[in-house]
Amino acid sequence: MLRVLAVDDEKPLLEELLYLLRSDPRVLSAEGACDATEALRRITRALESGPGGADGIDVVFLDIHMAGLTGLDIARLLAGFARPPLIVFVTAHEGFAVQAFDLKAVDYVLKPVRPERLAEAVRRACAQSGLSGEQPAPVAPGGVAAVPAARAAAPASPGAPATGLPAAVATGAGTDRVTDRGPDQIAVELGGVTRFVAIADIAYVEAQGDYARLHTDEGTSHLVRIPLATLEERWAARGFVRIHRRHLVALARIDELRLDSGTTTVRVGSAELQVSRRHTRELRDLLMRQAMG
Repeated sequence: MLRVLAVDDEKPLLEELLYLLRSDPRVLSAEGACDATEALRRITRALESGPGGADGIDVVFLDIHMAGLTGLDIARLLAGFARPPLIVFVTAHEGFAVQAFDLKAVDYVLKPVRPERLAEAVRRACAQSGLSGEQPAPVAPGGVAAVPAARAAAPASPGAPATGLPAAVATGAGTDRVTDRGPDQIAVELGGVTRFVAIADIAYVEAQGDYARLHTDEGTSHLVRIPLATLEERWAARGFVRIHRRHLVALARIDELRLDSGTTTVRVGSAELQVSRRHTRELRDLLMRQAMG
């Protein structure tokens, strides 16, 4: 089984790549690095540890465009070692493929990363490492067999591309596309599998750069490629209120408002979220009006 290091300076994309890698039964472990410096530190430790060492790395899934050293720079550095880890490039740019294969890359995977394409890269890495590249049927978290998006989605609307996906998902770029599905649902895509989440089930939303993570009443979360400010504007009429630069909360999901030593927090299910000073008074007024009907 493969020990993997994934390197990408965009944290949401790194998290998704790690999610997909850890779902592959041929991957023993998958760790992440957010920049070239951390990646080189981890790889150096692995090389010092040796192939069978506790810190060993079999393959590096490497973004190309990063601040500081690029993925190609890292690959050139590793080429000088006697037994470097294998390299799989994961990038949004097609133009570096020749350079990548000149550096003896195992594979060159384009973003947005599709699970079946990543699975093929893992198979090639296994084959080059002398391991079995056979893969059982993919199983999604929770033990449910993963269904490709084209089969899982609802029938296409008139004028949609002939993929079986709703038009907004089928024509969109990016792995975490998001769109409203009628007035009550939002479609999120993770690794090629499209799920429809009821907006009424979302308790709060957390900002993660240009992304947002939707937290549901059931304790699950979904990362979508849309800024928090956009959801704030779009869902204001549904009772979502901004309580902090990082959080948007469904007013009806707030169980408790607490003021302690000048700090205001709210409890939403098991989560305790801080309320910024600029939003405290407005939130208290809204909760008071809600309590009064």
